[in-house]
Amino acid sequence: MPYPPFCTNRQETLQLATFQELSDFLAQVERRAFKQAAFAVRDDHSALDIVQDAMLKLSEKYSGRPLDELPMLFQRILQNTIRDYFRRQKVRSLWTTLFSSLSPSHESEDHDPLETLVPSDDSKNINSPSENLERSQLIALIEEALKSLPARQREAFLLRYWEELDVNQTAVAMGCSEGSVKTHCSRATHALAGILKSKGITL
Repeated sequence: MPYPPFCTNRQETLQLATFQELSDFLAQVERRAFKQAAFAVRDDHSALDIVQDAMLKLSEKYSGRPLDELPMLFQRILQNTIRDYFRRQKVRSLWTTLFSSLSPSHESEDHDPLETLVPSDDSKNINSPSENLERSQLIALIEEALKSLPARQREAFLLRYWEELDVNQTAVAMGCSEGSVKTHCSRATHALAGILKSKGITL
């Protein structure tokens, strides 16, 4: 049944943003978004990455939306991207604290270091740009070292220390026992600590 004269398809009534309008919008908000991100994360390089990531997400997912919807969509994406940044920083801080807490003593393989680890509260501290750079370089080394681990150790490590699952959740996800999860995590953390030590890095 055709639409009556006073009613049209909603898609036809929307003024969808053109490619040029999207480009103009992004150019207009880029500077303000950068200041907002820089104020939140206190690091210009990270802020620039956040803004570029948010702009890319808007372009990829919402380029066909009406122009007047773009400001709210972009702001929501930007805030989510900033929150993702802090989540990654929290997890990465946990990683560095984890490796620095490893003792040379021989613990049993069913010991999961995360169960006794009390990470430092970085939320009260503002790292300097040099400290942020040093941590980023360290994390890059850890992430590269992860590739050399056996698959099950790498899977357990990422689920526990990246996805922040507890031992039971990790065991369910991996289809193994909680004891196996602890063994994989213990072996992974000690192997990674050994790799870092071989590169002259002592945390």
